[in-house]
Amino acid sequence: MYLALLVIFLQCSELYAQTNVFTFNKVEIRVQPSVKVKNGAPMSIICHADISKNTDFQLKHNFTFLKDGKLVFMTVSDKEDARYEIPVARSADTGEYECMVQTGGKKGFSNPIDVWVAGMTKPILTANKKEVSEGEAVKLRCELPEEVPPLEFVFRKIKTNSAAKEKRVPEKNQNFSEVEFHVEEGDNILQFDCYGKRQVRSGSERSQYSNSTLVAVKEPFIKPKLITRPSSSNVTEGDQIEFECSTEVADMRGIEIIFQKNRTILNSVRDKKSLKYSTVATQEDSGEYLCKVEQGAVSKTTKLNVFVSELFPKPTLSASMTKLDENKDLKLRCSINGFQRANFSIVRKSPSGDILLKNSRELTIKVNVNDTGNYTCKAEVKGIVKESKRVRINVYAPVSKPVLSVASGSPEVVLGKPLQLICHSAMGTPPITFTFYKGDEIMKNVTNDTYATFLDEDTGLNDNGGYKCDARNNHSSGVKTSNIVNITVIVPIRDASFGSFPFGEVEIGSDTAFLCSVEEGSWPIDFKFFKKTDHEVLLHQVREYSNRTIWHKRTMKRKDTGTYYCVASNRASVDVKSRPITISVILAAWQKGVIAAFVLTAMAGAGAVALWWFLRKKKKAKGPSMEMSGSALAPNLTNEKLTRQPSDGNFYSGSGYIEDNENHMKSTDESKGPDLESAEVDYTEVEVSSLDPHRDSMENRHSRIYGHPDAT
Repeated sequence: MYLALLVIFLQCSELYAQTNVFTFNKVEIRVQPSVKVKNGAPMSIICHADISKNTDFQLKHNFTFLKDGKLVFMTVSDKEDARYEIPVARSADTGEYECMVQTGGKKGFSNPIDVWVAGMTKPILTANKKEVSEGEAVKLRCELPEEVPPLEFVFRKIKTNSAAKEKRVPEKNQNFSEVEFHVEEGDNILQFDCYGKRQVRSGSERSQYSNSTLVAVKEPFIKPKLITRPSSSNVTEGDQIEFECSTEVADMRGIEIIFQKNRTILNSVRDKKSLKYSTVATQEDSGEYLCKVEQGAVSKTTKLNVFVSELFPKPTLSASMTKLDENKDLKLRCSINGFQRANFSIVRKSPSGDILLKNSRELTIKVNVNDTGNYTCKAEVKGIVKESKRVRINVYAPVSKPVLSVASGSPEVVLGKPLQLICHSAMGTPPITFTFYKGDEIMKNVTNDTYATFLDEDTGLNDNGGYKCDARNNHSSGVKTSNIVNITVIVPIRDASFGSFPFGEVEIGSDTAFLCSVEEGSWPIDFKFFKKTDHEVLLHQVREYSNRTIWHKRTMKRKDTGTYYCVASNRASVDVKSRPITISVILAAWQKGVIAAFVLTAMAGAGAVALWWFLRKKKKAKGPSMEMSGSALAPNLTNEKLTRQPSDGNFYSGSGYIEDNENHMKSTDESKGPDLESAEVDYTEVEVSSLDPHRDSMENRHSRIYGHPDAT
């Protein structure tokens, strides 16, 4: 029964689920009254869900409103429409809106729509003071109470007959801003206002101007007055001129008056209303003067131009000549064009000060090199002193004969290497012009004080001499020529060759001639002969005035076997190494013969002893019978011995023989001393064939002797 009820319930549930079917056709969003709304007007954003259902059943709709991707409003409704009401639209409500509807586990999304709220509310401006003094500051506050940040505030300071000054302040987190404006000199009645701005997607939105605020300005002191006595337009050199700067001030505390010409301060006073300054006028006193009054942050200035008329022109100094030889007469004369009544003096300039030569308009002196320098003349009228332009006088001593030398100190140069020459004159007034010659060709001109250098970067085999130099200055004596420097060009060593005679193999005790030669190179040449072992061993060295040399090595020994080479060098300081050669020291022919004869003799003796021993043993075995028939059997015995000899009579050098032979050779070698140690035979093998009566025994002996380590 329960099972039947359960089946009926499941079927009914499935039937109910199949009856409640719906789908989103679309979701729409719209704005009333329109997508563009004036600031302050009401605005409604409506979201509509268009849903199709198979039957008439109720759904709960969750509406979500988004502005620029951020949640601004949510509501739940049985209806397919929902409203987001904005009673008073502001510029902050400008943006992109969209809505989402969620019901029955399904979601629907609208397309976005752009809404623009045009205009902003009028800002409110307030000032902390209605009256200020010059140098003080006015603090202003601009507020947009119904707007939402971020905002930008623009403050304006408006003066009569001048352009407004603006200050811009961005505010990210508040809807107001504050700034300060400093009151400057000349400000009288100031007017301030402000406006606000906001960045929106379509650009920027700007409010109207705020209310205007007026601020009155008081002067702490008046602009100073600057006068001269006599008048600034009637001053002549030599006149006593007096300047006076004054002002009117309400409070003397902190008042300061500064008097200056261009950027130079001439005088100043504190806590006084006026300042005076006087001087004897000169033409250099013409220019712009400035009187400046300061109190706190306030300053006011007055400028005045003064022109000082010339009493007399500057004098002129003339010289009989400006370049002259020592011991010549120099005449100097000082004059003023169109003016004769003046006190003249002629001076020479020096770092320590002017040197008075004569209180006169003319001067004649016999000069020396120490008189070189700058000269001027001075003229004085009514206490006014004027100085002429400087005249440069150069006195010259003749140059001495120059000395040409090589910078390295040696009159040699390696072929292709640079050569540096120095030309020096011990005496002579600079500047001196030095000229370098290579043969008759001019290589370089240098102007210097006492010496000059020349670098010849291209030395060749034909440059073995002919360098010289000239020296001259402005003295009338003319050119002096140096000695001629001959240069030796050193040719570096090239291509060293090495050989020997005999070549390759040399018999013990013989002589060997080693030849080392070079393709080219300047003499003398240092030749060095080396043998290469674990380290380089110098065997012989010699200096030759030739491209080759021969070294005779006497009495070669076995220990002289090895690799040889030579090295050649000269004053170019470049070592050139030859290719190596290998020399093998072997036994001489007579040594080989002695060893062979000794071996053969030893083997023959051993054979005779063996034969004697064999016959004696045989004789003892036969006894008296053999003795009785000895004469008859002797030929047979001999024949038998000769007959059996091919099969039984072969002799081999046994171990005892080899040992004795080696001992004998060893004792012989030891008696020979160190000279024959290198000639030691590594080993000797001798084969002796059976006796043959038809052939000489020497022809049947074969020996092999290995005298070179490689042959073993």
